[in-house]
Amino acid sequence: MKCVILAGGFGSRFWPYSRKNRPKQLLNILGEKSMLQITVDRLKKIKKISEIYIVTRKDLYSSIIKEIKGINRKNVIIEPSGKNTAPAIGMMASYLALDNPDDIMCVFPADHYIVGHQKFSKAITSADLLAKKGDNIVTIGLKPSHPSTAYGYIQYDENNRLDTIEAFQVKAFAEKPHKKLAERFIKSGDFLWNSGMFFWKVQTFLDGMEEHMPELLEILEKIAPKIKNGESFNDLWEFIVPESIDYGLLEKANNIYVVPSDFQWNDIGSWNALYDVFNCDKNGNIIRGSGRIMNGENNLIHSKNKFTAILGLDNIVVVNTDDVTLVVDKRKVEEVKNLVDYLKNNDMNDIT
Repeated sequence: MKCVILAGGFGSRFWPYSRKNRPKQLLNILGEKSMLQITVDRLKKIKKISEIYIVTRKDLYSSIIKEIKGINRKNVIIEPSGKNTAPAIGMMASYLALDNPDDIMCVFPADHYIVGHQKFSKAITSADLLAKKGDNIVTIGLKPSHPSTAYGYIQYDENNRLDTIEAFQVKAFAEKPHKKLAERFIKSGDFLWNSGMFFWKVQTFLDGMEEHMPELLEILEKIAPKIKNGESFNDLWEFIVPESIDYGLLEKANNIYVVPSDFQWNDIGSWNALYDVFNCDKNGNIIRGSGRIMNGENNLIHSKNKFTAILGLDNIVVVNTDDVTLVVDKRKVEEVKNLVDYLKNNDMNDIT
């Protein structure tokens, strides 16, 4: 398999720790290594993966080359500007097709938390077999442990299970739901969390693009040889309209299958994710760095350089960096991205 890691995001819901010039995927959120390095190390343990590519922004290229171990410099591909996931993935599929359109291509986010290597490896093996078996687009879905509103969902057809591989045909993709809808998803029993991991023959994916996104594919097929020859393709990239792979292709295709799994997984999408990853004290509080909490429950402090104290408050997230302090209701952390957009629109780009 040829593996592509998408590492060009801004991680704005993890602001102010995550910044444009030092986004979430390059931060040591879970330990001594960056999220991207953890992802690379995890995938290098999978024997079926022969080569790993990273797609990122120009301003992150130097940091990735200098800091990320185990990746060939030529395999770090720069997209001139962020155009969402469809152009980035399609660009890599067109590039890989120049060598072998029958290769299996897999796509992974750069910053997910995964525990349970054997189950993870087994799911990838199943997805690989299914992608090789026919013109199938395959994803991995996680069996939900609770009605999360932080993840997208995949609805699968319980009556359309493959005999040789534990996989089901996908009926629909669902965006992040509100609480009551998430509870209905869980109760129905035929929904999985969407992991954002995908597998396909390169040609199968390109055929899907030709059917559903032909204008984008036409540009990307002109870009692919330029990547191979080390030439600039900025002029072609400017003509691309941003589009997500979910909306552009996955929601329209009828050859999508999902492999269910139950390894421990979290997309580390916002500060609330740390409540699922780290142990709380007896009052449900988490302190990362320097701080104390008195007469408060379910709070999070993330403060490495400043001592932070909370008195008499519940469900509060406090994040300190050298130049910014964020205080937000735990129930509103998914809206931090909106706050970052607000700051940008008010000429405060220096702190975003």
